[in-house]
Amino acid sequence: MPATLHSIEKCCAPEHDSGGAGSLLVFADDWGRHPSSCQHLVRHLLNEHEVYWVNTIGTRTPRLNWSTVQRGFEKVRQWFRPSPPTEGGHTNLHVLNPRMWPWFSSSLGRWLNRKLLMRQLAPLLRSLPEFPVAVTTIPLVSELIDLLPVRRWVYYCVDDFGQWPGLDQTTLQRMEKKLVAKADTIIAVSEVLQKRLAQMGRSSHLLTHGVELDFWTKKTETSSVPQLNELERPLVVFWGVVDKRMDVGFVARLADSMPRGTIVLAGPPAGYDPALDRIPRVRRLGSLPFTQLPSLAREAAVLVMPYADLPVTRAIQPLKLKEYLATGRPVVVRDLPATRVWADCLDLADTADSFARTVCLRLETGLPADQQSARTLLTKESWKEKARQFASWTLAIEEDTRQ
Repeated sequence: MPATLHSIEKCCAPEHDSGGAGSLLVFADDWGRHPSSCQHLVRHLLNEHEVYWVNTIGTRTPRLNWSTVQRGFEKVRQWFRPSPPTEGGHTNLHVLNPRMWPWFSSSLGRWLNRKLLMRQLAPLLRSLPEFPVAVTTIPLVSELIDLLPVRRWVYYCVDDFGQWPGLDQTTLQRMEKKLVAKADTIIAVSEVLQKRLAQMGRSSHLLTHGVELDFWTKKTETSSVPQLNELERPLVVFWGVVDKRMDVGFVARLADSMPRGTIVLAGPPAGYDPALDRIPRVRRLGSLPFTQLPSLAREAAVLVMPYADLPVTRAIQPLKLKEYLATGRPVVVRDLPATRVWADCLDLADTADSFARTVCLRLETGLPADQQSARTLLTKESWKEKARQFASWTLAIEEDTRQ
């Protein structure tokens, strides 16, 4: 075995041979904490590739609130008392928890993180049989380019961080600009992000999100979401981060239009508009395990995505979109570039009135036959196929999307 960090988790599962097909060093969200697109892709690569997954500090600036304190304790536990992941174990997966400084807005903070990461990661990488390909979903590691011993850098662009609410947008834009200029290959999840990258002088590959159809269509005898038991039916359900991307006017108008039932918002709160909590019929459940979401969907009469029309939402490729469609439930969403592509499978709304009216219609009629038929296109959107394409671009050493 190669040398490892002090806080490295070796996932236990039946042995699989990496086959010498190339290894990856991935900088992203914490493994197993949220089902990100990068985690979906990597899970399908583990049979053939060794993966060193680096849990990072994330992109949100720490604040004086209980959420930050909880997250801080979580990171400290990772650093000093790591425990094996509870799911997705695999002997080709190595989860690294390098110690990092949580503030990156100042040049001193970025210098400190650069020193910390180089000191912890470089010896490990030099001990490997060959240098890995570095993949990052976040601009924070732009300070490591030209320093870390890797074969090449791939930027997997999943969001417009310069528009994301609650982030240090100015610093992230500056760091992303450096990353975009120096990355060997760039992969974007939406055409809007591709156009933005082109404005920065770089071309990119387009790789939209996938979906695991079997996961969303499997049946269970009883609901595994007990929080729903006392809620008035029918249920109109949203899952995902509850933040300022949500259009409060859409939610309020829907609540006012429903003679009965409950609007369920399932997901972690992140600086959302407190007016949401004052809307009748709205209930926030907080975070749910990913494995409970199919049960949540089966309890729903309609699934919704009431995002506001903002630069950040026009750039996103929501993971939940294809998941919603795979459940077989009616889906009503804000008219945005990413949702418009699937217009024959769902209902689009561009005003609060049309959103409320359409949701109420689907509560009465259910899923139209033509939308159900159109959803057969999801069979071509598997994460397994997306991962194959991702690997072909990521591990192709001769590939370079710099202009």
